[in-house]
This record gives sequence, C-alpha cells and structure tokens, in this order.
Amino acid sequence: MKAIIGLGKYLYSIPILLFGINHFMKPDMMAGMAPYGGKIIIYITGAALIAAGISIIIGKLDKLACVLLALFLILIILTVHLKGVMNAEDEMARMGPMTKMLKDIGLAGGALLGAANAKDNSIIG
Repeated sequence: MKAIIGLGKYLYSIPILLFGINHFMKPDMMAGMAPYGGKIIIYITGAALIAAGISIIIGKLDKLACVLLALFLILIILTVHLKGVMNAEDEMARMGPMTKMLKDIGLAGGALLGAANAKDNSIIG
C-alpha cells in the first residue's frame, strides 16, 4: 500500500513539470490567455511550475512549493478560467473553460493535500 501511495507525488508532479515545460515551448499561444504581462509572465510561471514539480519530487521545500502552487492555480482559476466560463455564449462554448477550471480546482486541492502531507516543515509550520 505504501508503494502505491508513494507514487502519488510523482503522478502529481509529472503533469506540473510538463505544464511548466509547455510554457517555454508555446509562449506565444499562452500569452494571449495571460491577464497581464504577456510572454514574460508565461516564462516566469513556467519556471515556477518546473521548480514546484522538482521540489515536490525531491522533497525539498515541498510544503512551500505546494502552497505556492495552490495559490497560483487559484489565481489562474479566478483570472483566466472563470472569465472564460462567464463570457461563454452558450453551454457548448462553456464546456472547455469549465473543464480547465475544474482541472485546476482539482490540482489546487491536490497541492494543498501535498502541503498537508509534506515532510519538509522548515518554512511553513
């Protein structure tokens, strides 16, 4: 059972790392979604996602990384996805932004669970 549970941090971190890498591979596409800052904010958030993923995998500053990741995801929910849901013209157009918003709600919840279970308590008590 411990081995299966131990896979959790890897299964969670891999998509976070890939999202971060994707920020560097497709900054022009993502810059249009950014509420401010354009490509520079895409590069900064991409680096932050990669750093969070690595931190969670290696278990160093992982509690801080999880809390900051959750805050980032909540900001994305409020500034990007919610706007897409609210501005959709019909139910079909609302499905894409709603799916992305629900994905990020789940990821934020997972990050907070990760923070609650992190072994590194040196930064946040």
